[in-house]
Amino acid sequence: MRRTLVEWAKSIAVAFVLLVIIKTFIFQMFTITSGSMEGTLLVGDFLAVSKSAYGATVPGTGVQFPGYSEPDRGDVIVFRGHHEPIDLVKRLVGMPGDTLEMRRGVLHVNGDAQEEPYVRHTVPDSDTSHAWMRWQRDYLIGQAAENASSYFPTRDNWGPIVVPQNRYFVMGDNRDESLDSRYWGFVPPESIKGKAVFLYFSYDRSSAGFPVLGSIRWDRLGTLLR
Repeated sequence: MRRTLVEWAKSIAVAFVLLVIIKTFIFQMFTITSGSMEGTLLVGDFLAVSKSAYGATVPGTGVQFPGYSEPDRGDVIVFRGHHEPIDLVKRLVGMPGDTLEMRRGVLHVNGDAQEEPYVRHTVPDSDTSHAWMRWQRDYLIGQAAENASSYFPTRDNWGPIVVPQNRYFVMGDNRDESLDSRYWGFVPPESIKGKAVFLYFSYDRSSAGFPVLGSIRWDRLGTLLR
């Protein structure tokens, strides 16, 4: 009996260590709780986030393992917010050195209008300005920089601004209802937790109580993110 208990304890300890290693260096689980990424991601989606994609960091040391890829335009990433200490998920749309601007809700990168089939506009006629957006004045270029004192960006009309080196610009796919880089600025690489890879579970959170078979979104399970 005692030997059996010891073996059980060893098995539990090994399983716990493996779980910690997987969560720290390989995969992190993330749950969608807001609509800022609709319709790519829905409230109630559960994401598998690859921490090894860009290289996981050893907790408390600042030491980072090399990843198998680099952050790239179009990636859906999970990162630690610097305006509030929570993990967020957005789409990376601006790389270091990019010139970004938005005109009538259309994103332009380096002068080219972007085709973004994943973007959704839920309230297109409610373009508004916000005091937080005035940080952009320090990154304006061209004529906009010359008139920075009279620069008042709005949700759908702003820029052109240049993304600094070693920084990224992110936005939600639900462009009309996303609090993103337009409002609080750039994302440093050390804040990025990983790349969202696929959905391993999803259910309709509007259903009462614990998820039941009828509330599970079966068609979303295993969906690869692009």
